[in-house]
Amino acid sequence: MDEHKTDKKKLLAGVSGNLLEWFDFAVYGFFAVTIGKVFFPDDDPVAQVIAAFGVFAVGFLMRPVGGLLLGHIGDKHGHHVAMLVSVLAMAIPTFLIGLLPGYETLGLAAPIILLVLRMIQGLSVGGEYTTSVVYMIEHAAPNRQGFVGSLASSGAVCGILMGSGTGALLTHVLTEQQLQDWGWRVPFLLGLLLGLAGLYLRREPVADGDEKKHAIQNPLFQVIRHHRRAMGQIAGFAMVNAVVFYLAFVYIVSWLETVDGIPAETALEINTISLLALLPMMFLGGWLSDRFGAKPLMMACAALLAMCAWPLFWLMHQPELALIYTGQLGFSVLTGLYLGAQPAFMVKVIPPEVRCTGAGLGYNITLGVAGGLSPMAAAWLVHRTADDLSPAYMIVAASLLTLAALWTVRQTKTKHA
Repeated sequence: MDEHKTDKKKLLAGVSGNLLEWFDFAVYGFFAVTIGKVFFPDDDPVAQVIAAFGVFAVGFLMRPVGGLLLGHIGDKHGHHVAMLVSVLAMAIPTFLIGLLPGYETLGLAAPIILLVLRMIQGLSVGGEYTTSVVYMIEHAAPNRQGFVGSLASSGAVCGILMGSGTGALLTHVLTEQQLQDWGWRVPFLLGLLLGLAGLYLRREPVADGDEKKHAIQNPLFQVIRHHRRAMGQIAGFAMVNAVVFYLAFVYIVSWLETVDGIPAETALEINTISLLALLPMMFLGGWLSDRFGAKPLMMACAALLAMCAWPLFWLMHQPELALIYTGQLGFSVLTGLYLGAQPAFMVKVIPPEVRCTGAGLGYNITLGVAGGLSPMAAAWLVHRTADDLSPAYMIVAASLLTLAALWTVRQTKTKHA
């Protein structure tokens, strides 16, 4: 491949998996209130939501295992094999969730089976994102790695956007009872078709030998022995992804419903528009990072998120719809610029021979723990403290941790993946 050109076929293979997987994974977050009613006892509505987000969290807690497993496969057997496994491990459990009877039919078995299926989904997501990011950036032209990295992230956001848009459409055309009875199942059943589409797009490996030349026998041992610092830095970079994104663009749907009393269809509309606004900001972030460097841009975004989190949540807590949109669009701008610059920067801090394992483990430890627990912790915090704006403090803490991790990176000049 010409080092100044980016292989579009490889980009499509990388982006498509993220898009399909995150549609499947994210619809759970958007229908958490309804899923809580279907799969858990109806004694306490708040407990239902917290329990539903608890299952969401367990799926995320499996991400480090998935990152390790699929990262090992990617480093040892090639990125293509790992990406095929990840698509199958997402599509099948998603389809089965769509068929699973609720608590009234199966009793305690219903939430247990739901939990197992979410764990398998978590394995898949844990390996998919970082493996596909490494795959795409390693096959990008050196002067386009930041922008290509933003495309990798955009696949995940587009999948979440599809989930949000599907949820908004269903809440518009169905009654609340129809949505609870069967409507929430529709996007999960679509998971099988989306998985088949993903397999088709990844049906043939793109042979060029790049992956094999770096292959080593025990990538996990090498990462732990020689690259702990880089793995820790990647974990720190991911705090914005883990806490800010999943509070401001996933948990926020339930927050707007339960705290602000906004109808479900309106909350999903707000979130869908904010996710749409996130995409151009991500592309801009990737483009800016290619020209001016990722580190200063990411540090500026993290600092602004720490300063603006409470005011933005305050805006979203006002009765005027325009102020609610303004608050969440503020998160779209700052988070989007950060997410656009982050993937290529993350890949460059770790050597090629252990990138899938090192990035997969470091990134997914943070996403698994902080990302998975954030929505449940926010729901508990609001209920426990009676402070509707308390999730903002979680964003402040996450942004400051990210700033600290970025500060430790000595290499600020562009370095080829």
